[in-house]
Amino acid sequence: MSPGWVRVDCHLHTVASGDSVLTLEQLAERAQRTDLDVVCITDHNLTSAAVMAAERELGVRIIVGEEVRTPAGDVIGLFLTERIPYVLPLAEVIGRIRAQGGLVYAPHPFDRVRSSLGEALFGLCVDVIEVFNAKIPDQALNDRAAKVAREFGLPGGAGSDAHDAPGVGAAYLEMPDFDGPAGFLAALAKARVFGEFRDHALRYPPPASQLT
Repeated sequence: MSPGWVRVDCHLHTVASGDSVLTLEQLAERAQRTDLDVVCITDHNLTSAAVMAAERELGVRIIVGEEVRTPAGDVIGLFLTERIPYVLPLAEVIGRIRAQGGLVYAPHPFDRVRSSLGEALFGLCVDVIEVFNAKIPDQALNDRAAKVAREFGLPGGAGSDAHDAPGVGAAYLEMPDFDGPAGFLAALAKARVFGEFRDHALRYPPPASQLT
């Protein structure tokens, strides 16, 4: 990696999300093992774990984010200072992200099996489109997001969307180092995207009878 650059996982979840088993201690260990410099903790509909992580010495820089469920699909706010309720219309959520000085990040925009913005993305004023999500098995859907980002002249993000320790770092950006949301957005213009599909780890091992 170039001097003065950092490796950033833009989208992952801790146990606070409710559907994740990733603890902050596991996140710190995996971030070190995968050479991540920055992680965006984007738990579902809350920011408490991200704030807690940012206040601790985990050996990795934390960006406080939130993946917010809206009637039109999920949207992520990055660099947040306040939690955003999940019951609000999409336009209001975007307004609240911007009112905090945050960035509007569109995760897995064309994934058919999750709450994604899909066609609602067109005409929205977003800052970053996720062009590689490591939980999407169909690479064509990531490619479509990348094509839309290019057409709209928007920077691309990459996130592991990890819900467990093995998923951390499955997708990331290498980009110039930055300070704050404006610096992050400017640095994205030079970012390089890396990623691979990595499904969720099994929460419970299969019975021994199925392993023989």
